[in-house]
Amino acid sequence: MSGVAMDAPRRPGDTDLHRRQRGKNLFVLWTLIGLCAVFFVMTIVRMGGKA
Repeated sequence: MSGVAMDAPRRPGDTDLHRRQRGKNLFVLWTLIGLCAVFFVMTIVRMGGKA
C-alpha cells in the first residue's frame, strides 16, 4: 500500500517547505563562514608582510 509510509508521525516543523528553507539557511551559513575565513586569511597575509 502506498499510504503506509505517510502514516509515520511527523514533527511540526518537518514539512517539505521547512526542509527546503533549512537547506537554504545552511547554504548561507556555510557561505558566510567561508567568506569570513577568506577575509581572515587575507588579513593575516597582508599584515604578515609588515612585521
